[in-house]
Amino acid sequence: MNSSGKTKNCCTNPIVLLLVVSFSQGGELVCRRRGDQENPQLSKDGDIILGAIFSFHFSWKVRQDTYMHKPLPTECISLNFIQFQAAQAMIFALEEINNSTDLLPGISLGYNMYDSCSSIATSVQVALALVNGNEVVSAPTEAPCTRPAQVQAIIGASSSSTSMAIATVIGPFHIPQISAFATCACLSDKTKYPSFLRTVPSDYYQSRALAQLVKHFGWTWVGAIRSNDDYGNNGMATFTETAQQLGICLEYSVAFFRTDSSDKIKNIIDIIKASTSKVIVAFASGMDMVVLLQTLSQHNLTGYQWIGSEGWIIHSQTAEMDTHHILDGAIGLFIPKAHVSGMREFILDVKTLNSSSNKVFTEFWEALFNCKFKQSNSSSAENQRECTGHEDLTGVQNSFTDISFMPTFYNVYKGVYAVAHALHSILGCNETCNNKVQLDPLTILQLIRKIQFKTKEGNEVYFNENGDLPAKYEIINWQPTENGIVDFVTVGLYDASLPADKQLSLQLEPFIWAENSKQESYHMPVSVCSDKCPPGTRKVLQKGKPVCCYDCIRCAKGDISNITDSITCERCHPESWSNDRRDACVKKEAEFLSYEEIMGVLLTAAALFGTCMTAVVAAIFFTHRTTPIVRANNSELSFLLLFSLTLCFLCSLTFIGRPSEWSCMLRHTAFGITFVLCISCVLGKTIVVLMAFRATLPGSNVMKWFGPAQQRLSVVAFTLIQVVICILWLTISPPFPFKNFTQFKDKIILECALGSAVGFWAVLGYIGLLAILCFILAFLARKLPDNFNEAKLITFSMLIFCAVWITFIPAYVSSPGKFSVAVEIFAILASSFGLLICTFIPKCYIVLLKPEKNTKKNMMDKGTSKPF
Repeated sequence: MNSSGKTKNCCTNPIVLLLVVSFSQGGELVCRRRGDQENPQLSKDGDIILGAIFSFHFSWKVRQDTYMHKPLPTECISLNFIQFQAAQAMIFALEEINNSTDLLPGISLGYNMYDSCSSIATSVQVALALVNGNEVVSAPTEAPCTRPAQVQAIIGASSSSTSMAIATVIGPFHIPQISAFATCACLSDKTKYPSFLRTVPSDYYQSRALAQLVKHFGWTWVGAIRSNDDYGNNGMATFTETAQQLGICLEYSVAFFRTDSSDKIKNIIDIIKASTSKVIVAFASGMDMVVLLQTLSQHNLTGYQWIGSEGWIIHSQTAEMDTHHILDGAIGLFIPKAHVSGMREFILDVKTLNSSSNKVFTEFWEALFNCKFKQSNSSSAENQRECTGHEDLTGVQNSFTDISFMPTFYNVYKGVYAVAHALHSILGCNETCNNKVQLDPLTILQLIRKIQFKTKEGNEVYFNENGDLPAKYEIINWQPTENGIVDFVTVGLYDASLPADKQLSLQLEPFIWAENSKQESYHMPVSVCSDKCPPGTRKVLQKGKPVCCYDCIRCAKGDISNITDSITCERCHPESWSNDRRDACVKKEAEFLSYEEIMGVLLTAAALFGTCMTAVVAAIFFTHRTTPIVRANNSELSFLLLFSLTLCFLCSLTFIGRPSEWSCMLRHTAFGITFVLCISCVLGKTIVVLMAFRATLPGSNVMKWFGPAQQRLSVVAFTLIQVVICILWLTISPPFPFKNFTQFKDKIILECALGSAVGFWAVLGYIGLLAILCFILAFLARKLPDNFNEAKLITFSMLIFCAVWITFIPAYVSSPGKFSVAVEIFAILASSFGLLICTFIPKCYIVLLKPEKNTKKNMMDKGTSKPF
């Protein structure tokens, strides 16, 4: 749309004035079109004209312009039959609408179709031609240069890059552009492309679907190849982002374009050969894949599982060129199958196109029927016949007769109908339409965005706020047949409108994998950088490599991982421990000194033996209670001492068995009180010995101060002090059962916590104090001149007692677990046996074996005490 012209404002600028004057002819200012005239390849008049831009050619000849002369027009090469089919689909939709009495009655729709040649520059050029028209002189000198657009909407273009360029140019004029091919997610940005809409799903959903498909099969280490254009770069960017979220890593990601040099494409082959991944995700157009496949075939690069985008997955020309079966088993996404009654027959009826006489149509007709027109300058071949213009496709087999892209053609069909429904609403059509309404592109665009209708097949059409249709895809699998033709088999569906866990559905039975292997678990390709870490291990990333490359490290003791590919090992509960495989926590073994184990049995036997031995000694003493040696030094204290020793032996049994609240309180208090009772008796006997010696001295009367009553009272008093200490200990902070998790990591030590450490050491300290006092007194009385001096026996017994308990402290502290309890029991038994043996066994020996010494005369004889 030209907007330069003669105005008062523009003439005030000398530069503008100079430009205007320079382009005037004969002093007459006119609006003049710049550049060569562009004629449509296919056209038809009508009341309202729709524009279309299709890539009737794959590529163009690259020239090196010198900029010394005006560049020649772009020379397009490599016919694209699919785009001619798309043009036929648009014509079919327009014919249906023009013949309809319900939609736009009385209004005929025409069209102007241009070839973009897959070139961005050409696409912009023909888009401006559609908008501005092709007249050389647009207006006389007095008329304004601005006027309504020549077309009310544009169908196309055939790729994302060309669509972006066109949308950028015509966007400010609000001319609707509806594409059935451009899938780049970037085109959903309405701030950049306000007039762009599409009837094909956005690549945002396709990229995410491809990532979910790769994840579904467990492929975490893949290569990526993309077209070096907006379609490939944007699509692969979304795929990469989604793949990272799903734990998929790209070993490499390379881009190429069909016009790249052979060395650059060869470099891609070298990258694939050097890689370790067996899955390749190709986000490319069909035209680019054709070029890549040529190089792949030269190197016979088979054995890779290809994952394809909708741009090439059912591209018939690619399938025809895959003579080495490089892409066999490929998986990809495509638009769901669609059926429109009459469309297939119309597309294949190419006679409707023979009214055109331009170069592109001539080239298409000659290539389609392998003939040449008389006026054509195309090179002849011996097997070519002359074209009549009335040929039909009966018996012809080529890529044009393959209508695998029918779903895409249906999208062209829907785009045309969307414009028609918007026009129907603007023109207020009922039985007739108001053809006097001035059409405004912005109004048409706004109505198309809000339009909602059903096609004659019952499919609902509407656009979301981004100008996109809901995203649905079929999952396609390349399956070669016996005659070498590729069969595109639908093996699943993807529906982005469903919940995330239900979007992807697959039917694995019909799958064919790379190298034509049937779908079985051991034939499905495996593509991982590192094998899965089994339960019991955790992943540790390899330095400098992606997150999919890792080592599997066995969990430490006490830690587990019960899932595959765990990134951490979880610590077991304090009462549990890891098993040997480190994949489950098992309850820890509770360790305590029990009656069932050998050590417990031996200690119990020793305690019972000591109790029996004490009972035997008591029986001997009771039997011979009237003899002098038993009656000496207060036999009552002797029996009390034997009773306390019995309690000492028995209290050791409270330390054996599972600790409980009562056993913990009983074992320490019983031990403390019984030993104090025992030491008190020994202390009383020691004092009696000393008093008895003093009583034999002339004028001494000390025995009256330490008679039997005083002896009993002293025992009670010494013992009562220990009872008070124990009561305070139990009242303030008593011992309690405790599970020790720290001493052994794989065991629970059941023990009795002291509660108050002060109380425990007070009990022990008091016992030690009495023992030391008793030892000192006995040591002082050891040389008293009695024939049978009991002080010597007491000295030996107390020496053993003190030695046992002094060595007990370090042994108790350093002994682990149940062995500390065993050490304490051993100390109790050893000291008890020491007292029993040293104090009573010599007397029993005399009573039983030397009765002649058990006389009062012998006991009263004084002799010289031997050195000690």
